[in-house]
Amino acid sequence: MRVLSVASEVFPLVKTGGLADVAGALPAALAGEGIAMRVMVPGYRDVLGALSGATEIHGYASLLGTPARLLAGTAGGLDLIVLDAPALFDRPGNPYLTPDGADWPDNWRRFAAFCRAAADVGAGAVESFVPDVVHCHDWQAGLVPAYLHYAEPTAARSVMTIHNIAFQGRFPASVFPHLGLPPQAWDVEGVEYYGGVGFLKAGLRHAGAITTVSPTYAEEICTQSGGMGLDGLLRQRSEVLSGIVNGIDTAVWDPAADPNLAANYTAATLPRRAANKRAIAEAFALTPDDSFLFCVVSRLGWQKGMDILGECIDGLVALGARLAVLGSGEAAIEGMFRAAAARYPGRVGIVTGYSEPLSHLLQGGSDSVLVPSRFEPCGLTQFYGLRYGCVPLVSRVGGLADTVIDANLAALDRGVATGFQFLPVEVPALTRAIARAIDLHRHAKAWKKLQQNGMKSDLSWGASARRYADLYRSLVA
Repeated sequence: MRVLSVASEVFPLVKTGGLADVAGALPAALAGEGIAMRVMVPGYRDVLGALSGATEIHGYASLLGTPARLLAGTAGGLDLIVLDAPALFDRPGNPYLTPDGADWPDNWRRFAAFCRAAADVGAGAVESFVPDVVHCHDWQAGLVPAYLHYAEPTAARSVMTIHNIAFQGRFPASVFPHLGLPPQAWDVEGVEYYGGVGFLKAGLRHAGAITTVSPTYAEEICTQSGGMGLDGLLRQRSEVLSGIVNGIDTAVWDPAADPNLAANYTAATLPRRAANKRAIAEAFALTPDDSFLFCVVSRLGWQKGMDILGECIDGLVALGARLAVLGSGEAAIEGMFRAAAARYPGRVGIVTGYSEPLSHLLQGGSDSVLVPSRFEPCGLTQFYGLRYGCVPLVSRVGGLADTVIDANLAALDRGVATGFQFLPVEVPALTRAIARAIDLHRHAKAWKKLQQNGMKSDLSWGASARRYADLYRSLVA
């Protein structure tokens, strides 16, 4: 079976979040299920620079007003179809934002063109690769099911995956005449959304199947509080909605062979993690001692609960722990962590921005990774923590609730606990969870069991790949 995966970013070529990791890992995971998957991605500078063996497979004199072409090639171990449209994608830095941090004003045109081209591939424009299913990821690919819906009836079936319903791709009504959709698409049953155009809404309306990245999140987005305006549509289409938990690439995330670590280790050689803990202390200007070390690898924003964590730092330090923070985001929250680092030199350290090597090192040497999100569709950070023996401390929401087993008395007695959960997402509850983690860490045998439970968890794509393959086959059947 042939599947075209349509994503606005893909690891290791371009990444701003977990979507890239998923898009990069799925093709290899699905190969074992008899699925031949190609990834379609915009022709950003880094993508075109890495592309090898590129051949033009389709051309456009005018794709939504600009010349463009489709290139087939390989990069990062992936079979790619790349939309080469320099006027839309030959830009520096972040794929969605201007250098000063604002959305590119023509994002609607950029990703509508991307969707139009992906739908053309789905409708058979490239004879060498005619997909049975087009798998669309997030709002940037949201118009693909709509374009397919209004195309010939022989077009491929479509799947729409929501990685985070907070990002919906909403644009004013004035863009609709430029999308190349028929007049009847301007309707509440089409792409119209609260008086404008909704890219994600269009995908959810027209896709043959809808998935999101955990069973709990699939339930949450059907509620008024979790659906962010789309809950009514999702309840209406609940029969085609399912939650499939993400996996991780266990070859990239392997503490026994990870080149980003100061010392490699396994579940049987956990004391070797101490060298990584010392390396973290040096990188984040922390006191080089054996005290409990929490880490954060996250966007520093409201969704991630980082403002609440910021209010807990005084208590965390008072309990004798240290904190290393890697991330960037909202200026006020970044400022909160910088102020804490200045207030507690040697106990709190922050590196702003994102570093793949540092993110691996933090998981490889910290005692616990903090993920206090207000909502979290799936989350990958806690998976990396489990894999590396860096015990996750998470809010009981979305995929975090589905993937971390709280170290309550019953779970500890049965020997199945893998981390700590808390709710509600408020300062007192997070403070109590932090204290619980520090207290259990004093019991070396119990803590080691917690680490080893996480490290033996099946975090691969195996089970999830089977569910996706079954979904594809059910659509085609």
